[in-house]
Amino acid sequence: MLNAWGAGRTLLVVGGGFSGTLFALVAAAQPRVRVILIEQATRAGRGLAYGDACDPQHLLNVPVARMEVGLSPTFAQWLGDRRSDPAADLDPALDEAEGHLGSAFVGRQLFGAYLAECLETAAAAPEGALVRVRGEAVKVEKGQRPAVHLADGRRLEGDMVVLATGHLPPRPPRCRDAWFYDTPQFVADPWCWPESADLPPDAPVLLIGAGLTMVDVALKLAAQGHRGPLLAVSRHGLLPHTHLPPAQAHAGPAPAAPVLDPEAAPGPVAALRHLRAAARAAKAAGIPWQKVMDAARPRVADVWSRWTLKDKARFLRHGRTLWDVHRHRMAPRIAAGMAALLATGRLQVMAGRIHGFRRTDAGTRVSIRTQAGGVTGFDAATVVNCTGPRSDFAAIGVPVFEDLRRSGLLVPDALGLGIETRDCAVLDRFGDASRWLFALGPLTRPAWWEITAVPEIAAQVHRLAETLTAPGRTTGAAPDRAPRPSMADALRKDFLNIGAGI
Repeated sequence: MLNAWGAGRTLLVVGGGFSGTLFALVAAAQPRVRVILIEQATRAGRGLAYGDACDPQHLLNVPVARMEVGLSPTFAQWLGDRRSDPAADLDPALDEAEGHLGSAFVGRQLFGAYLAECLETAAAAPEGALVRVRGEAVKVEKGQRPAVHLADGRRLEGDMVVLATGHLPPRPPRCRDAWFYDTPQFVADPWCWPESADLPPDAPVLLIGAGLTMVDVALKLAAQGHRGPLLAVSRHGLLPHTHLPPAQAHAGPAPAAPVLDPEAAPGPVAALRHLRAAARAAKAAGIPWQKVMDAARPRVADVWSRWTLKDKARFLRHGRTLWDVHRHRMAPRIAAGMAALLATGRLQVMAGRIHGFRRTDAGTRVSIRTQAGGVTGFDAATVVNCTGPRSDFAAIGVPVFEDLRRSGLLVPDALGLGIETRDCAVLDRFGDASRWLFALGPLTRPAWWEITAVPEIAAQVHRLAETLTAPGRTTGAAPDRAPRPSMADALRKDFLNIGAGI
């Protein structure tokens, strides 16, 4: 039976993308622990970022060494066994990295295949510590033993529930002509766009957003032979910066520590000044600014957790874009592809906002209010929403979250980043931290901010798995006003130990 595991502990994990899969693998490796991984997709383990929607030209945004997540075999070992496999196509990445696999930017599909294979191996183990259940979770029940209800009527019992649903589809930007979002000309989710291959090669396409999602879509269209004009529109019109070439990234000294000291960054303005000063000092020492940003990563959660709600809102309003373009960068080969599109004029990037839509004989006339205050137009055959994942859980109608919110067991945060947690324990309407309901990954962004990349999530996963599977851990549905010893300090150590290798 799925809800019985002798006198051991059963963990129910909702979501089989990267966060849920990694947690399931780590937790199931512990003695007397059984994990039931619930995912409605046919294949678990890949998630949105590393799944079937990725094309060969979609590369990881960090090198192989920073994609290590504490599993055996390691990602590098798994790739090493496929060096001669033509399907893996590792030669371009190895050439760029001068043969050093750990420094190579490889295809995202490869990391997805690695996770899926690790999951399949664990699920096939005779001891049955990891069980993969295909279904949609629609309700989480609090009781003497927590349970997850599936859309097909099944009810799975366990001792604790971990929400790891990852990224949700993007939300269309606010616009006076919202009717357009219901037409076939609007692509609401670029990762669910099978019609892209049938798009006329000379069709003009408008891309809403200029971040990494837009980069992926533009390069995918180009690889499919699309020759029409592409216009990317975002509020600031800024593209992501580029990672250092592998040889340069591993050469020379590192920035002087500490970078982004929490005591020196009590608010967004102070943090910006602190980073700029560190970048100037690094430049004087011949160190690229990218190394400064990388050195700051282990301290981000600690700094963010000390800011007031007003400080966080100010950062999101005025500093988020600048942070994102410096922090979430393109692999060098990806940047070269984007540079080619820009140089030939096939892609243009504009700072502005969508003002409205109007039907025309040729397609759709999109009105854009530019950053300078004027209004310009673009005739588009297709408009693609590249604004990134949605996270405003106060308005999201996903059944399992709606049910938890109505029952008061889950609270969306005030800034629309995710749900309220404390050291991954979900907070209820009274601010109490649950002893049986937990969350991982992007859901916990209100508490951690930077919790969307593999190194940060891997550190969080290992820490939570260690906590929930500890022999002395008590379970039960009664809420507990947990003390606030921050997980940030522990995460900072784990971030460096698991394989992130700053």
